[in-house]
Amino acid sequence: MDSLPPLNTLRVFDVVGRVSSVTAAAQELCVTPAAVSRQIRFLEDHLRIRLFDRHHRRISLTPAGRDYHQEVSRHLAGLRRATLDLHQAARSRIFNLRAPHTIAMRWLLPRLASLHAAHPELEVRLHTSTSPPDFEREDLDAAIVISHGHEPGVVHYKIMENEIAPVCTPGMAARLQRPEQLLDETLLHTHARPDDWQMWFTHAGLHSPLTRRDMRFESSALAYEAALAGFGVAIGQRSLITQELNDGSLVAPFGQWVNLGSFSYYFVMPKAFYARDTPEAAVLRQWIASISLPPAKP
Repeated sequence: MDSLPPLNTLRVFDVVGRVSSVTAAAQELCVTPAAVSRQIRFLEDHLRIRLFDRHHRRISLTPAGRDYHQEVSRHLAGLRRATLDLHQAARSRIFNLRAPHTIAMRWLLPRLASLHAAHPELEVRLHTSTSPPDFEREDLDAAIVISHGHEPGVVHYKIMENEIAPVCTPGMAARLQRPEQLLDETLLHTHARPDDWQMWFTHAGLHSPLTRRDMRFESSALAYEAALAGFGVAIGQRSLITQELNDGSLVAPFGQWVNLGSFSYYFVMPKAFYARDTPEAAVLRQWIASISLPPAKP
């Protein structure tokens, strides 16, 4: 037998082998689980070998399937890279960037203005999401992520210190003399940063009860707007509310800023893009370096 299986069948096999679930693979591929199962059965019939062991609510690769999956995944990744390289060569002046919503609004857009002013020939396409970037499968050139700065295969630039503290309006702050009084206030939480309040309370030596009458928002930007409107006390990131802190519309009533150290926001680029020898890539490398923090001293 010298005929290859259809490319789409191999793509389905690659996803199912990676997630070990027909249902999850169907969601990722935007098809029905039945369609995924048909493709897997077709591939096994075509190859005349069993690739998966079926279990209750999950499947796993057989030893032969695992070996085949490693090769298929490697070659599909190569095809994706080759296709992206071809596409990027045709659009070398287009720069796809992803960032969390609040970072994009409050930190990145003002800095993108300087890039556009200096290089109007570059087209920057900004996407917002908190999902980790997958440079192998997505048409992205760079992203801003929150991490410890150790992801493999990418170049990291730390762009801000991650300092957090409770912030609120001056009127609300006037009645807050001690951190424990926060337990009587409405606290404003962010789904994208669910642990910030607990980390600050731990630093302050306080225990926050699990059941509270708090408010929760999709992004920090919404939590900050709610704090400005007097709905409660937000956990603020100093780098993202400098204007409000400077003009006094938000204040940190206790002045206890907690620096989360290396767990912060990083500008990341795949090493292949970082090393690209084009004028556009050189401009972007220089711009990213100019807006990043200097490297920490050893």
